Amino acid sequence: MSYIDNPPPSPACQETANLLPKDISLSVNYLPSKFSSGILSPGATRRKHGVDPSVPKRGGGREVFKATEPRMPDNGDEDYDGESGNWFGGKEGGRTHPRMHWNEFKWFLFLANVCLSVYALTGLISCLLTWFDVFEHADIVRVGNRTELILSTIAATAATITSVFGWAGILLNNRSFLAYYTFFLWICFGLLVTPGYLTYKKRTFNLEGKINAQWSRNLDAAGRLRIQNRLHCCGYYSPFVEATISQTCYPRSVLPGCKASYLHFERRVLGIWYTIVFSLVPLHIFVIFAGLLCSNHVTYRFGKGMMPKAYRLSLNGMAVIMDDYAG
Repeated sequence: MSYIDNPPPSPACQETANLLPKDISLSVNYLPSKFSSGILSPGATRRKHGVDPSVPKRGGGREVFKATEPRMPDNGDEDYDGESGNWFGGKEGGRTHPRMHWNEFKWFLFLANVCLSVYALTGLISCLLTWFDVFEHADIVRVGNRTELILSTIAATAATITSVFGWAGILLNNRSFLAYYTFFLWICFGLLVTPGYLTYKKRTFNLEGKINAQWSRNLDAAGRLRIQNRLHCCGYYSPFVEATISQTCYPRSVLPGCKASYLHFERRVLGIWYTIVFSLVPLHIFVIFAGLLCSNHVTYRFGKGMMPKAYRLSLNGMAVIMDDYAG
């Protein structure tokens, strides 16, 4: 008789007896909202004609299978539900339904990354052409402004790689790529302004004294010879002062000294250099803000479109819910 009055607890209740509801699923804390209004307060207001009002509405029809609807993931399901699959879409790279049109955030991010790609590739190509001595006076820059040229090449390379991350994130709707993209934009900003600051400081503060010290202390004979050959000069003040002997530069040469032409060249090149760099700063700040504001909104769906793990129902969580609802 006591066995009938006090039946043994079910296996699910025994398994969840020692667990708090929050350790099973946070959904158990919001029990009333987990049941439809048709179950809790059945009525005929939402029923079609000819349907028994006492029978609750079943399922959600075809609408629950739309791509924009949230879904309950399976165990270990962490993908973007086709939003960031392989290159050709879908989990296995197969054909999928046509994509929705791009939203305004994605277009804004696309425009910003186009700007980044253009000036990053332009800067990288210019630096490479300078290193390859394509321009007429590129060898002078390689000798006299080697530090600034190295930093500019690093900055242009980093910006180019960052733009590739941006294109991957934009075209694949991958927020992970866009997170790295936004972070690397700050690094590119620091690399961008560094050569601009160095060239501005060198040109503005005692450029002549720095040129004098560079010619007499920092340049070796080969470096002086390369500058002499490009500027068609001999020696620093004259062929008798710190000159490197060559076929065109010797004591009785009629070529002028290199100081005036080299100083004029450095003043012009350094001015162009930091002007270009500082003119790119507002554009780069625009790209940074575009990445910060738009990276999380490349699709209309927020996040992965899946139920968070803390709210996913399991057998144990369902047992607790039904036990509380029945009690």
